Parts: sequence; C-alpha cells; structure tokens
Amino acid sequence: MTVEPPLTLDLEPGPVPPLVAVRQWAARALSDLGEDHLVAVQLIATELLTNAYEHAGGAHQLRLRRDREPCRIVIEVDDGSTVQPAVVREADPRAPGGRGLAIMDKLTGDWGSRPRPGGGKTVWATIDCTSYPWEPCP
Repeated sequence: MTVEPPLTLDLEPGPVPPLVAVRQWAARALSDLGEDHLVAVQLIATELLTNAYEHAGGAHQLRLRRDREPCRIVIEVDDGSTVQPAVVREADPRAPGGRGLAIMDKLTGDWGSRPRPGGGKTVWATIDCTSYPWEPCP
C-alpha cells in the first residue's frame, strides 16, 4: 500500500465553516482525481465540517489522506467534542437538515469516529477511488 502524507488544513475559529474555501482547497489538492470522486470528497468534507460546527462548536483541522494502492481518500475532521456522531436515521422530508449522515453512508466505503488524545474526537470517512457506491455521472 502506498500512503502519502496527509494534506492538512488548519481551521480558524468562527461562527460558520469555510465551506467554499474547503471545496477549492480539496479541488487543488486532488486535481488529478476523477470528477465524481472529487465531488464526493468535497461533499463529505463539507458535511463533516458542517456537523462539527453545528454539533461540536467548530472544527480544528481537516485532513485528506490519499492512499495510492489501492486508491482511496480518507477525510478526517478534528473537533473538541467527545460526543460521538448520531446514528443514521431517516430524515423528515420537511426538515431543513438531518440528511448528512445518510448521504455520508451512501457515498463512502466506511466512516466513523475515534477519540483524540487530550480530548475531542476525529470523525473520518473513506472514499474508494476505484469504484462507485453511487451511480456515476455520464
């Protein structure tokens, strides 16, 4: 397995996550990744960040780790909360939110969280670059 050093984005504290900047950063960092997989990485990264800001008071760092053989991207977000992510549930169609974990579950090969030494947690997700758990764009 060929593992590259993680690409790291330190995040400034603030009231809202820098979603556009994160999408642009990921696009530059993974410019050779296929479009469908890149969009999936961007979507999952912004979903993890949004959850960290909404449920954990913000995020400290975002990492993208790329494994070349086999090709996969691991997306990690660190936050200061010890509360683990909720379980995937069916969202009320009238509710403005509540679909993020279901989307992550469909687009990723696996996801979860782990405690961080010194407090907080890392929420992570993997995207397999060799296959599609979704229907790819034509």
